[in-house]
Amino acid sequence: MKIFKTLLIILLMVAVVSATAQTADEIIDNYFENTGGAEAWNNLQGIKYVGSANAQGMTIPVEYYLTKDGKQLLKINLQGQEMVQFSFDGEKMWTTNFMTMQPEEADSETTQNMKNQTMDFPDPFLNYKEKGYSVELLGKETMEGTETYKIKLTRKPMLVDGKEEPNVTYFYFETENFVPIATEAEVKQGPMKGQVVKDTMSDYQEVDGLYFPFAITMGGGQPVTITEIVLNPEIDEAMFLMPAAAGSEEKN
Repeated sequence: MKIFKTLLIILLMVAVVSATAQTADEIIDNYFENTGGAEAWNNLQGIKYVGSANAQGMTIPVEYYLTKDGKQLLKINLQGQEMVQFSFDGEKMWTTNFMTMQPEEADSETTQNMKNQTMDFPDPFLNYKEKGYSVELLGKETMEGTETYKIKLTRKPMLVDGKEEPNVTYFYFETENFVPIATEAEVKQGPMKGQVVKDTMSDYQEVDGLYFPFAITMGGGQPVTITEIVLNPEIDEAMFLMPAAAGSEEKN
């Protein structure tokens, strides 16, 4: 009889654990359900972010545009001068050289990595299997004093010096509302190569039925404050195109 009771207790414990355990897909489904629903996210055609970044004691106004067909543009206002920090028209990526203030086309490797990144619109977890991504729940972890689910997201490999490198980001979803409050990823290029940088997200607010973080801290400790988000904004397609550099017409 004692053996029977012991087995019964074990079976009940297993049943309780199974009923309360979360899978990565369940967490992701809850995330979209709690932030407006997967259908509404799928219907998005474009997003415009307006806000400011704090860098080296300066407050820099920013505008960031993303479209479903892969276009992106980040525009900043630096000491009263408006400039495009980077733009991608779906095929060509270009930046502004801050020394010459002239537009410069990005190299092929950077452009290819940007093409892969456009698959993240409007969220990397939306239809992630169709994108060829994979997810893995690594368990619970306390992040920023909050209990979270840690999920490993593996995107398509990125190119680094002509070689494919793993493209992995760790997302921390808080266990109460199932929204991500932080991400961690290893830097693959530049002076910070090999270091793990963390971004944090907070102050989720509703915008036309969808919820977005309005306070973001980038990896280097740079705070970004969002003041406005416009869904499906009117967009002039020409703004993504790379303009001719000054003096190029005379040279031609």
